[in-house]
Amino acid sequence: MQFSHYIPTRIHFGPGALEKIGNGPLPGKKALVVISSGTAMRRTGILDRVLALLKKAGTEAVVFDKIRPNPVKGHVMEGAALAVREGCDFVVGLGGGSSMDSAKSIALMARNPGDYWGYVRGGTGGGKPFLGGALPIVAITTTAGTGTEADPWTVITKEETSEKIGIGNDYTFPTLSIVDPELMLSVPPFLTACQGFDALCHAVEGYLSSAASPMSDLYALKSIELVARWLPVAVAEGGNLEARGHVAFANTLSGMVETLAGCTSEHALEHPMSAFHPELPHGAGLVMLSRAYHAFFAGHVPQLYADMAKAMGAADFQEALDGLIKACGLDGLKMSDWGITRDELPSMVPNAQSTMGRLFEHDRYQLSSEETLGILERAFR
Repeated sequence: MQFSHYIPTRIHFGPGALEKIGNGPLPGKKALVVISSGTAMRRTGILDRVLALLKKAGTEAVVFDKIRPNPVKGHVMEGAALAVREGCDFVVGLGGGSSMDSAKSIALMARNPGDYWGYVRGGTGGGKPFLGGALPIVAITTTAGTGTEADPWTVITKEETSEKIGIGNDYTFPTLSIVDPELMLSVPPFLTACQGFDALCHAVEGYLSSAASPMSDLYALKSIELVARWLPVAVAEGGNLEARGHVAFANTLSGMVETLAGCTSEHALEHPMSAFHPELPHGAGLVMLSRAYHAFFAGHVPQLYADMAKAMGAADFQEALDGLIKACGLDGLKMSDWGITRDELPSMVPNAQSTMGRLFEHDRYQLSSEETLGILERAFR
């Protein structure tokens, strides 16, 4: 039995956890607060609450509000320039995974010269080391989907080449994370479901990963159990704080799984889908792939699928997955409804292999290009 375990983030979890921000200590005196270009953070009053709590803790703040659902390199560079210009000494990612991932990448580029893609590993990235480190990062999640509050990963798209690539290092672990289910009560049903499936896929893929360990397996099976039990409740009853809390906990656990075991090729296959079609929610893309993907892999590692079925309270993983998709109202999702065409699928295979090839290395069965395309074709509707 051998494993390495390193997750250096302080996490405040539970209803009311946001108030911890006002009590400090915080890792600096002036924050760049990174939010999406949407209206939710202002409309719900969450941004004003965070700014007031930062002020209470003796911290100034500057807001950067341009982040898209699938964040892009241009906004990383713009946000980093603003942080430097304003003298910000830490970064707050407030919102969903896109805002928190952007905050991590902005924190890196505020301390390192040149273009972000010069440091990215994979695709056309330059692969340089981040010798300058990063500004400290505070993650405040208002969704339960990416787990990025508990892992070092950040996923950014290069607009010009449609390359969606994840990177991470010791600098991009948040110093502090706030997971307050009360902030998630207003997330609409469709997004709740998509985000929950992202968390589920992180846990499932981490359990299937060749990099899995006894520690990551503990987190993965508990996350799978909680999503299966509570996500349909959170989708149907958005104001159910108990359900929101269990799904949020599952999501944070799935982030720890990502830290320790990573993901497999399912995530790599989704990246070109939402890189080519940025309006596609990442979790929705994973749902579209999941039936065909797991139908292929179940025969290669049957015991792992039996373990996950048991965690879901079922005898068969595929049946449990189908039931969960239907219970969350996602059984009607089709790639074609989001502009994806069958003719595009062959180009997605080399894109996935080039940009996120290391995730294919985590598969316990090594896919050929033909098999990879076959999964995409069987998933297409």
